[in-house]
Amino acid sequence: MPGPQPFGLDRIGQIYVTAHDLDRAVAFYRDRLGLRFLFQVPTMAFFQCGEVTVMLGTPESAEFDHKASILYYAVDDIEAAHRTLAGRGVAVHREPALTHRAADHELWIGFYEDSEGNTLALMARKPLS
Repeated sequence: MPGPQPFGLDRIGQIYVTAHDLDRAVAFYRDRLGLRFLFQVPTMAFFQCGEVTVMLGTPESAEFDHKASILYYAVDDIEAAHRTLAGRGVAVHREPALTHRAADHELWIGFYEDSEGNTLALMARKPLS
């Protein structure tokens, strides 16, 4: 009889992104990235991105005052998403480019900067015909 399965993380519930100017960051994530705004309190704001909540927050102590991890937003049409973000004034670090070719798809990734200097990315898996 098999024993209990070992513990393993299998989903992301929320991602924290540092914001020194919360109102500016809310405007960026809502108006430029188009994330669905949920609500804002004095030091935090919340957005929904698929199954994941993105929380913007002002750092409550020095240990939380750092750049965010890179968030990779999955999109179906990376070229259209890139044009939209660039058209909204989102700073582009690297335009979408082929990063990896697998047996059944190509992985395309582009890098951008949010209003707080954090790096974010778009990613798309393009099926091979």
